Amino acid sequence: MLKTYSFSIILILSVFLGGFTGHIFGESVRCLKPLGDIFLNLIFTAIVPLVFFSVSSAIARAGVLGKLTKILSSMTLVFLITSAIAAALTIIVVKIFPPAKDVYLALNMPAAVPTGDFLNQIAGIFTVPEFSKLLSHTNMLALILFAILIGLGSTSSQVFTSFLNAGEAVLMRVFSYIMYFAPIGFFAYFAVLVSELGPALIQSYVRVSVIYYVFAVIYFIAAYSLYAYWAGKRAGVRTFWKYVSLPATTSVATCSSAASIPANLIAARSMGISAEVYETVVPLGAILHKEGSVIGGVVKIAFLFGIFHMNFSGASVLLMALGVSLLVGTVMGAIPSGGMLGELLILTVYGFPSEALVVIAAISVIIDPIATLLNVTGNTVSSMMVARMVDRKQ
Repeated sequence: MLKTYSFSIILILSVFLGGFTGHIFGESVRCLKPLGDIFLNLIFTAIVPLVFFSVSSAIARAGVLGKLTKILSSMTLVFLITSAIAAALTIIVVKIFPPAKDVYLALNMPAAVPTGDFLNQIAGIFTVPEFSKLLSHTNMLALILFAILIGLGSTSSQVFTSFLNAGEAVLMRVFSYIMYFAPIGFFAYFAVLVSELGPALIQSYVRVSVIYYVFAVIYFIAAYSLYAYWAGKRAGVRTFWKYVSLPATTSVATCSSAASIPANLIAARSMGISAEVYETVVPLGAILHKEGSVIGGVVKIAFLFGIFHMNFSGASVLLMALGVSLLVGTVMGAIPSGGMLGELLILTVYGFPSEALVVIAAISVIIDPIATLLNVTGNTVSSMMVARMVDRKQ
């Protein structure tokens, strides 16, 4: 566990040490700004090819499951409903308890931020008029859609699928190299930020943490018990809580949905779920279904709206936040601290300045353990629900 959490601890310390340094030394820390900019530039440079290879390779690998139509359709329905419920409940929570209060981020906002009228923005968000525009992090959703099409087209070519898998492995290694610079980038960025804002920003992270952790624990106990009850009545609830400890412990210990797949498969088998169900739902769920990340996506969006003093209300704004958070739960990496893709997606859709990436990346680091717990065990109970739909269990 020490090895797993050491990097997250270092990043958290970097945030608070940077904030402390900026508070103590004031404007003299402005010389550190290039170090924060270097980290952001490296992230934005690597993120486009990483998203392309990771999404397209995942779809290409999933293509071999195409014959399991009934399982896949049931799984898709369960994933969408549970994620939408998680997002909707979180929207209610952040409306009652705004994650950012009395904090203003002194960054330049674009003249137009797409906070509403979602239908009129669909074409511009999901597509681009020419291929070259896909090579920019500002068109992330269009890139994801194109990567999905490439992945589907690659299912008939094992050679190209192998190329996509190799590309993903290489880009993940490159991304891991960049993350070695993250503690320095976080320290420098927050030192400069707090020198301008004072300690209010750091204090707001405490509020975000309390809101997220309290709600996550309540959701974990209440929602998953209700899902298990729907899957198997009282026996289903007893079965879920009897066997969920293994994937739950593994998820907290590793902070990785991918690393928790073996433990989740063992738990699902112990629950009596058929192999064709859990061997499909658990691996794909680790990639596509992350309720903890969906909840985190809503919290991050509300946090950014708060620090920029934007109005987080109205049907169009809230529906768009719900939709974006569902996408965040899909594109988030299944590895420790794999949330950078989701955070970049939020910035892209809403047009927040690139400097805000580090601001919400710090939230991911803080909530990572319990978010992973929800991501992993959400797939455990989803396997039970899919099993009921497929096998007609009552």
